[in-house]
Amino acid sequence: MLKVFTAPIIVLIFLYVSLPNANAAAGAQLANVYDENKINHVSDYLVSEKYDGVRAIWTGEQLLTRQGNLIPAPKWFIAPLPAVWLDGELWTQRQDFEALSGIVRRQTPNDALWGQVRYMVFDMPDAQLPFAKRYENYARLIEAIDATHIKAVKQQRFDSNHALSAHLQAMVEQGAEGLMLHLADAHHQPGRSNALLKLKPYFDAEAVVIAHLPGRGKYTGKLGALRLRNDEAIEFSVGSGFTDEERANPPPIGSTITYKYHGYTNNGLPRFASFLRVRQDVQPE
Repeated sequence: MLKVFTAPIIVLIFLYVSLPNANAAAGAQLANVYDENKINHVSDYLVSEKYDGVRAIWTGEQLLTRQGNLIPAPKWFIAPLPAVWLDGELWTQRQDFEALSGIVRRQTPNDALWGQVRYMVFDMPDAQLPFAKRYENYARLIEAIDATHIKAVKQQRFDSNHALSAHLQAMVEQGAEGLMLHLADAHHQPGRSNALLKLKPYFDAEAVVIAHLPGRGKYTGKLGALRLRNDEAIEFSVGSGFTDEERANPPPIGSTITYKYHGYTNNGLPRFASFLRVRQDVQPE
């Protein structure tokens, strides 16, 4: 049965304007790390699954990475998307980032592979509206679009940190990466703030590869560790988390990698740091 947009949806589409590519990418909202000691009431936040995918910003005309690079999605994939600014993740399934990244990076998109991809929309940015209202808007819009590969990310509230922690544990046991918390009454703002928080069983961050350290023993002739420099100009080494193939062909010097860690040492170094992945949308110059 053919579905049509209801009057409220039509109004929404005409009220929103497509932003220029650079503005849409630069205007992306970024997450701080959740700290229950800095949260007055967890019930003030709307909570959703953190999808381990590729951030994708729909400008109303193009699909871009957070850095403003064009994502070469098939025409049929973006055809149902309206002329409004949307934010979300390209995603296939839990714990499938490497396969997804390979699909998205192809300059000539493979229709069959893209058939596995979903656009998980988690915001409809508007500086005049709080997130709770933006959630209502994008959920209603995605329902009206009625495309199987475009999904509205579900948001829910929790009354306590204990309930939130229990939900996190249950989701992680099912293979989820973690949770995202949107401050319900916060207006959209670019950059990092406590209006958007990420909650994971471990922390992650990014750093630039500045050297390859040689391996020993069974890793002789291969990578032993990466020497890294993070955004705070702190240098440290990461020697775990690599596959044999990654040790034989390590991330190039100048590339940006994501590493996971569990807090900091007394010296300010990431504790138990481990390689997670290469940031494919950030390449060495």
